Amino acid sequence: MTTTKLAPNIGVEITGLTGRELPARKVADDCQAALDQYGVVVYREIHIDDGDLVAFSRLLGEVVVPKVNDPGEHPEIARITLDPQKSVLAGYRRGNFLWHIDGATDELPQKGTLLTAREVDPAGGDTEFANTYAAYEALSDTEKAEIADLRVVHSFAAAQAVAYPDATAKQRADWEKVPTRVHPLVWTRRSGRKSLLIGATADTVVGRPADRGRELLGRLLDWSTRPRFSLRHQWHRGDLVIWDNTGMLHRALPFEPTSRRLMHRTTLVGQELVSA
Repeated sequence: MTTTKLAPNIGVEITGLTGRELPARKVADDCQAALDQYGVVVYREIHIDDGDLVAFSRLLGEVVVPKVNDPGEHPEIARITLDPQKSVLAGYRRGNFLWHIDGATDELPQKGTLLTAREVDPAGGDTEFANTYAAYEALSDTEKAEIADLRVVHSFAAAQAVAYPDATAKQRADWEKVPTRVHPLVWTRRSGRKSLLIGATADTVVGRPADRGRELLGRLLDWSTRPRFSLRHQWHRGDLVIWDNTGMLHRALPFEPTSRRLMHRTTLVGQELVSA
């Protein structure tokens, strides 16, 4: 097994393993150590099957069973596609084209995400990641002081409105059923490590006029997604990519609804509440 660093502030590729070899304690421990250091771990063309994907996920943490999902042998696995013939949730997936973390409107955002490529689209659908730990650390002391005590309203409806500007009144009403959540802008872990909690769901800053709050959030998002903090993954069939959902923004680059692109995803239950 060998590891190769992918970018200065984010990402590592691990080679020398097959999908069947992943569900092992030592492999999972090595993966977790790489996630802690690099934020994103890539296993290129490893072709892990669904059973081994679930087993490996369980070695990394408790696995989320989605409340709404497509029927299948493994209820932990979500199908990520824009094709409504392949997933009942395809109509919500255009939000994946925006920078976000999963579960930002939850009290406890997911710990991590595992995504493997079943079908790829050579014309699009790459995934980008951005390290908000590194982005926070690179801020000046003045900038850190400015945002230290700020709190942000996260809204599923706000993010979906950007992804679907021509949505119907019913769609908008459905989005509004998802409760908003207020989180600190700077997420401080028990270890003392800090990251920026931003992205498409970050709607307004508590106590600031909406336009000024969005200007700040937009500026921080632009800063965090600069090339020095980001990584672009071009998918090959069989790839498995794992990331620290709490400190890595991610987005899919746009592809057509008719695309054959199909991903299988598992997510890990969060371990730390968001705290300032």
